[in-house]
Amino acid sequence: MKAIVQDVYGNADVLQLRDIPLPLPGDGEVLIRVRAAGVDQGVWHLMTGRPYLLRLFGFGLKKPKIPVRGREVAGVVEAVDAGVTRFQLGDEVFGTCEGSFAEFVCAREDCVATKPANLTFEEAAVAPISGVTALQAVRDAGQVTTGRKVLIIGAGGGVGSFAVQVAKAFGAEVTGVCSTGKVELVRSLGADHVIDYTRDDFSRTGMRYDVILDTAGNRPLAVLRRVLTPRGTLVIVGGEGGGNLTGGFERSMGAPLVSLFSGQKFKGLVSTENYRDLEALTMLIEAGSVKPAVDKVYALVEAPAAVEYMHEGRVRGKVVVSI
Repeated sequence: MKAIVQDVYGNADVLQLRDIPLPLPGDGEVLIRVRAAGVDQGVWHLMTGRPYLLRLFGFGLKKPKIPVRGREVAGVVEAVDAGVTRFQLGDEVFGTCEGSFAEFVCAREDCVATKPANLTFEEAAVAPISGVTALQAVRDAGQVTTGRKVLIIGAGGGVGSFAVQVAKAFGAEVTGVCSTGKVELVRSLGADHVIDYTRDDFSRTGMRYDVILDTAGNRPLAVLRRVLTPRGTLVIVGGEGGGNLTGGFERSMGAPLVSLFSGQKFKGLVSTENYRDLEALTMLIEAGSVKPAVDKVYALVEAPAAVEYMHEGRVRGKVVVSI
């Protein structure tokens, strides 16, 4: 089968299209014929090996432990392990795995769910990581309920575009912060207010928010605290914009410590991958409350360009590799 493979860490030019052996499903796994693969920030981190802290978490010190890139997938079940009970041959599924930039990939049964019936494979492929992260940020970390005022920083990106819609589905009044080129997208996703950060400073509007979701990672905590209500919650999603060692994750790791000395709550979110939240996301999608925003579709051979485009930060929503 054909797959996008890398032998060393580096920029997109280390990614190569090659023929590699077909994978075989192990215990509790399904073999998926890949129809589309989402491109998330994690792909860039695993490609470059940065931040270096990532390598200590078992991804390979000197070179990638898993050479095929891609973690979000949508496709058709081609084979199942004998212990798999939730799927059978021919089922259309979406979820997370290791190595989705390929014609076939194996995924754990508990990280896969039935594909939303009203989505294309390309739309479904961009939802598993970004959509579930947004759901966990809004529902679990932010505990958003009806009438809450929510500020989403990075509202036009992968997680942010889902978070706007999920927060609206939970009844919140949503303000999205994004660049000029993403304003119309964020407005179309249902945001009540949109702030173009190149023209206006959200910290100087006089507004305060019950919940802030920061998916951009480049605002000082002191600034975010000023626009948070006295009992409000700040959720830091992932870590971007930091140095090569920790990559900004120190903000997420240190946030809970700040909460010890304040009535405000500061939470760092590291999302967990599980089929139950994929199913919860599916309910929102099939109800029409959430729709993935796909900016561009690339062919498998163009996967390096897709990763480069994603990392430039100009993507409106998500990009996807179609196979």
